[in-house]
Amino acid sequence: MTISTSSRPEPQRIRGFEMPWNRALHAPVSAPEQAAGATRALGPWLPQEFAAECVEVYPHSGGMMTFVFRRVDGAPLAFRPGQYLNILFPVHGADAEPVDRSYSISSSPTQPWTFDITVKRDADGLVSGWAHDQLHPGDVLEMLGPVGAFHLPDADRRARYLFLAAGAGITPLMSMVRTVHRLPGRADIKLLYHAASPDGFAFSRELEWLVTMDSRIKVFYALGNRGTPASWSGMSGRLTAAMIDEVAPDAPGRQIYACGPEGYLNAAEQFLLELGVDDTSIHMEFFSGDGQTEAEYRDEVTRAGEVAEEVAAAEGRQFAAPPDRLDMFIKPDPAIVDIPHTAASSGDSAHGAVEAADTKDTRALDVESFTTVGEGEHRVSFTRSQLNVLVTADEPILPAAQRAGVRIGMNCQQGMCGSCKSLKLEGDVDMKHQGGIRTREIDAGKFLPCCSTARSDLIVDA
Repeated sequence: MTISTSSRPEPQRIRGFEMPWNRALHAPVSAPEQAAGATRALGPWLPQEFAAECVEVYPHSGGMMTFVFRRVDGAPLAFRPGQYLNILFPVHGADAEPVDRSYSISSSPTQPWTFDITVKRDADGLVSGWAHDQLHPGDVLEMLGPVGAFHLPDADRRARYLFLAAGAGITPLMSMVRTVHRLPGRADIKLLYHAASPDGFAFSRELEWLVTMDSRIKVFYALGNRGTPASWSGMSGRLTAAMIDEVAPDAPGRQIYACGPEGYLNAAEQFLLELGVDDTSIHMEFFSGDGQTEAEYRDEVTRAGEVAEEVAAAEGRQFAAPPDRLDMFIKPDPAIVDIPHTAASSGDSAHGAVEAADTKDTRALDVESFTTVGEGEHRVSFTRSQLNVLVTADEPILPAAQRAGVRIGMNCQQGMCGSCKSLKLEGDVDMKHQGGIRTREIDAGKFLPCCSTARSDLIVDA
């Protein structure tokens, strides 16, 4: 058999692309005769709480591993490419408080019956190492999502994109690349992908296949400044304006989606602006830190669980709520169960409001005897630290507590990861989270100090 190596003719395509659910989003609800009913079921409406079973695990280069899940209730997971999930990991055993982490979905929403998260192992991380070693097919985790404003539009007539990825920042962009590949329509994608070493590019085989199969996608690989092997044929050096201009000289005419560490993204934004890209065309997903684009997420997830229930009721649909505790969690590893569940502030830090504190009687607390520090109109009394911290009405509670020496675990500091979750014994807060806490936890008095401001005097178990 002879295989022809001649180039294939370019396929004829419609202009731009459109997500499968887009027309259903704009179709009148009162028009059941339209063929929108099935599509509505697959629409990425609002975050839900659900349980999902791991069905497949496979490794990538660069110390990354993909975990494939399906919902236990049998429903598809509707999400926009680029969004993430907040997941509870039982790293201390099934009977201990689970640990929240947020991970981007790396699969495409065009195949919604299963979905992927891809996790990079962090040598100092609590959750990533546990997932790599302990999370296996058949295990079930509780999740909340989809969450996040970092995603492709539902329709785009131009569909000209520049994707910038560094390290594990490839995961949400991989969802975008896969989605565009599986949708009809004209598009133009250029991906500039940075890694520390030639074997650090996750998804490289798939990306090479996509470049071969889909003329709309072009991928450029770049190594950082840790040394370049003689055999390396890609780009070299840290991200620069010249590098971006070489990959996409028409960058000002593209929508930019970038994901990676904060330093990388801060540099990328500076270079893009120097090249004439309008700031409204720059979309970034930070792993953590002060650069997190917190305002973009607030409207979408502040009332994630409550709104999901309201939408389901309004459309006459019912979603199976996950049980309060899942007996199907992974069997506890004795080496892990005995580790004290304390708060930490580095790597994949643990969080933990101690469950026993739920029964505390605040009437027995003499907060007037605590040392008082700070300035502001509201007093936050931390019972275990025996400190009163004065805060203003517009100041997040976490940084004020940290300045006073109160030990509260933290990671993202943007309401995403749940690391700082604490128990509020008295008082009211204004919390604008990004999926890091569940409705039933809020109902039980828990809150995230990183994204909460005081509306009254508070008593907090910390």
